Amino acid sequence: MSYRKFGTLLVGVLVNLTMVPAIAQYGTKLVILHTNDMHSRLDGFAPSINYTPGSINDDNTTGGFSRIASIIKEERFLNPENTLVLDAGDFLMGTIYHYMEEYNGFQLPLMYDMGYDVVAIGNHEFDYGPGTLAKIIKRSSSSSDIPKLLLGNALFDDGDHGDNSFEALFDNNIITRSVIIEKQGHKVGIFSLMGIDADEVAPFAPPVKFSRQVRAARRMVRKLNKSGADVIICLSHSGLEKNKKGEWAGEDVKLAKKVRGLDLVISAHTHTKISEPIIIKGVPVVQAGCNGMFVGRVELDINGDEIKLSAYNLIPVDDSVTGDPLIQSRIDNQKELISDQLLNPLNYNIDSVIVESSYELVCDEYGGDLENSNLGPLVVDAIHNYVNNNVALGTDVSMVAAGVIRDRVVPGQLTVQDVFRMMSLGSGKDNIPGYPLSRIWVTGIELNRILEVLLVAYKSAPSNYCYFAGIMVDFDPGKGLLRKVKSINLVKADGTTVPVDLSKGNETLYSITANAYMLEFVGIIKKTTFGLVNVVPKESSGIEIENMSDAILDFNADLSGVQEGKEWIALVEFFRNMTDSNGDLIPDLDNYYKDPPRRIIPIMH
Repeated sequence: MSYRKFGTLLVGVLVNLTMVPAIAQYGTKLVILHTNDMHSRLDGFAPSINYTPGSINDDNTTGGFSRIASIIKEERFLNPENTLVLDAGDFLMGTIYHYMEEYNGFQLPLMYDMGYDVVAIGNHEFDYGPGTLAKIIKRSSSSSDIPKLLLGNALFDDGDHGDNSFEALFDNNIITRSVIIEKQGHKVGIFSLMGIDADEVAPFAPPVKFSRQVRAARRMVRKLNKSGADVIICLSHSGLEKNKKGEWAGEDVKLAKKVRGLDLVISAHTHTKISEPIIIKGVPVVQAGCNGMFVGRVELDINGDEIKLSAYNLIPVDDSVTGDPLIQSRIDNQKELISDQLLNPLNYNIDSVIVESSYELVCDEYGGDLENSNLGPLVVDAIHNYVNNNVALGTDVSMVAAGVIRDRVVPGQLTVQDVFRMMSLGSGKDNIPGYPLSRIWVTGIELNRILEVLLVAYKSAPSNYCYFAGIMVDFDPGKGLLRKVKSINLVKADGTTVPVDLSKGNETLYSITANAYMLEFVGIIKKTTFGLVNVVPKESSGIEIENMSDAILDFNADLSGVQEGKEWIALVEFFRNMTDSNGDLIPDLDNYYKDPPRRIIPIMH
């Protein structure tokens, strides 16, 4: 072969090679790493004091962002041109780390540097309202790169300015409804959805609303097809679970059945660990549990118009993975900042050991045995003691819903951040995270009506299952609506009981304490029961409370303003006052809570 011919052939080969990334190749492998419901779980679980991301095989913790970063880095090293990293929402809210987000926008830039390409917005991102979410995102993106943010079915209210700052993020393309990312010449279209249940449990999202996901998904698929997408992936913050027959059911099953053109559904919201992909009408549906305990890995083979799932597995995020040191260093710096800004003024430190437990306590609204939970009674007892020890007039009854108990207790030494995770939701008007505790007064018959409603409300939404302190209730589950409660007895601090007079003529008032969000529900029971039940929240004097913010308790009347009480602080104080039974100067979790007696007792006649 002459030099000229060889040179011509070499030039042709080089030209073809340089064109590879721009031309869709047959037989391309697309690798997708995915997470969901991370809930700001930056550290490994648990207890957090045992977490050692810099070394392997020396602790039993799971999760941790620096470990996830290492998994992503390894995958990108092995498949640098064809790897996508996606999160399906609820990346924020759930640990003490979310406290600083409004002030320094830490987590989204961190996730970008970890390797995330796209992050969907879930219901818990709205926990502080659309205005605060907009502030977090603007602060996060003002001086750093962040992953592409998606929310495909958001609707805005032109007549309400409460969502203007959030809508502006769409106008400026910081949040979009869909995105196309090119990988080895293939256009990968990605969009996200907020599901029906996720919408219903996002009470602070309004005035932002969400269109129904099937219709929105069809619209997104058409749009992405018109834009030339070769692969279409839906990040669906909707969820799925097994029904009573053991079959997969739920919003994302319905989505895959009814929407044509989807190649993959990455599910979220229900915290479901799917070890094997669920195939619905040829569409793989996957979900990686929650809290960063697993990273899902999907392989799609692309051959022309044919998209085929070729491999799927869950990668455990555990002590077999060494955390990325740079990512961990940034997390450690954030931890110090939180201690300085939030905890030191409260005389705590993020890693202060509060209590040690020799057994597990659980309250799992997703498929758990809520009626026999041992954690629910502990939480509500902590609230009951906190109020009765610190607030004038105390409270007769305290209650807490399963949906706001966000973590379990595992054996070992629990630090402040471990305790905070149990009751991490909400905010008040101060700078301390957590729903403020509130108190109202009701008559005996109104207390009865509240209990009647709560005894059935959880059947449609397990998050509404309630735990009580200060009362014992006998009820007949076989009776009809509003006829189940047989008797109510107040339980005093010394263990004695006093029956509640349930007659209409009894004008005695009984106090109820719960977080402010839950007591808002008490105030609208008439609406939620279509007029069947009416409860009028009152002050101790009997005057109607017109604004529920007036019911927020003041935990230090000597200071100006209202010093709010928080559920997680109630837990810290409750644990600190337990007995040190083994002499190591750390309180021990009382064995009473291994199997506490029920306060709501079913009886049959």
